[in-house]
Amino acid sequence: MNFKNLKISLIIAILFSLATGSVQAQSVRLLGDYKDWSAYATSQGANKLCFTLSKPKDISPKPDDYTQAYLYITHRPNDNIRNEINIVAGFEFAKNSNATIKIGGQLYELFISGDSAWLDDISKTDELVGQMRAGSTLSISGLTASGVKVTQVYSLSGVTAASRAINRECI
Repeated sequence: MNFKNLKISLIIAILFSLATGSVQAQSVRLLGDYKDWSAYATSQGANKLCFTLSKPKDISPKPDDYTQAYLYITHRPNDNIRNEINIVAGFEFAKNSNATIKIGGQLYELFISGDSAWLDDISKTDELVGQMRAGSTLSISGLTASGVKVTQVYSLSGVTAASRAINRECI
């Protein structure tokens, strides 16, 4: 397994554990709920991880095997990572397909792995987060493993306050 795949697998495991509550309750601390977004912090030793998350307001069409989708913005200061965008789609993406984020008329390509996706061009991370803070909705589109195009729409109401909370916590 190469470093990129190992890193992706570790991030998926951490975020999945946090989202499903399988991490001990005292290790993940709610920083606040901000309209449609929530902010959290956790640490293991000296390693901090702070993230905001939201669930989609609309999923069209909802896949038969759908579980729950999340959109994350994550800071991992020990790894020098800020504003990492991660999507857990709630369904398996079709292999060798693409997914996109659309906001304010701008499209951002995502690379996919299983049911997760990340911004393909990380040099556009701050641009995307800036658009999220200025926008009202964001949509994510991708193909399911059975070839159905699914679009998820997220509200951006509260993302600015939630991102400020993780900025304060994970400097």
